[in-house]
Amino acid sequence: MKKRLLPYLACPHCRGDLLCQSIEEVGGEIKEGVLRCVQCSREFPIINFIPRFVKRELLALVQQTQKAWGYQWHIFNELHSSYRNQFLDWIDPIKPDFFRGKVIADAGCGMGRFTRLAAKFGAKEIIGFDLSTSVEAAWELSSDLPNLHYIQADIYLPPLKKKFDYIYSIGVLHHLPDPYRGFHSLCKLLNKGGAISVWVYGEENNGVIIKYLNPIRENITSRLPYPLLYYLTFLLNIPIHIILKIFYRPVETHAGLKFVQPLLPYRDYLFWLAKYSFRHNHHVIFDHLVAPIAYYIPRSKFKAWFAIEQLEEVSITPRNNNSWRGFGIRNRTK
Repeated sequence: MKKRLLPYLACPHCRGDLLCQSIEEVGGEIKEGVLRCVQCSREFPIINFIPRFVKRELLALVQQTQKAWGYQWHIFNELHSSYRNQFLDWIDPIKPDFFRGKVIADAGCGMGRFTRLAAKFGAKEIIGFDLSTSVEAAWELSSDLPNLHYIQADIYLPPLKKKFDYIYSIGVLHHLPDPYRGFHSLCKLLNKGGAISVWVYGEENNGVIIKYLNPIRENITSRLPYPLLYYLTFLLNIPIHIILKIFYRPVETHAGLKFVQPLLPYRDYLFWLAKYSFRHNHHVIFDHLVAPIAYYIPRSKFKAWFAIEQLEEVSITPRNNNSWRGFGIRNRTK
């Protein structure tokens, strides 16, 4: 843990300040230590450079989700060059210059593929947190950046002070037992005038997935041993990748085949997948099938979240015609 992280941390239970006791330091960072709340005296360990705020008593379903993401981000831990454009697409209309000089949180950071980008875009401080052990993979990939920090924490009880200029959460809230509760928890961390971006699965245009794929994911694939699911999704990706590359990709890019586009199912989403490598799309398929929880949120409900939080300058836009991007700003005077 970098010592400059401490002013942004708070006890997740009573919101008290934390004192840090360093036990072992390496290269100016705290490798092992203890964070102690000055109000309620609760203690939180720093283990292998990462502050840990995860409750030991987690619900079974949450534990399963935590293990799934921890496994996933340790296996699919490459930093692809395509991540920059994907990140900016997910948080549109935000541009790289928006990050400069801001204190930022990545809620549900996984292995830090976007946290690293935010740091390089010029964030003053960027704090990534995740419930799973994926933060360990994130730290290993990005420990060289002085403005980047990772903590292991619950999105419902973030151990952070209300000091954030911008928070983003990509593909996380729809995997929570209560997605809006997670959104509400993040909004409480925003400064006056602070902004938030989130991306969630949409209910619209996902009828086939909701009706047919969801029951398979809930009852079968999310219950499989992760190594077995890894190899099953590898095999499943072979015919899918062939279809994407020899059919969807030419139909999208060849002017003479444009007339076919309206006939293709899930064309916007599959045109997007057709751009990428076999490894990338293997990860996408694994990600869809490993999750114990996945909600598909209608636009009206998603928009209502921003209204309840009294956010301003709200923008709700579709992505690939099957998911929603949301952006809003906290009132500057309240």
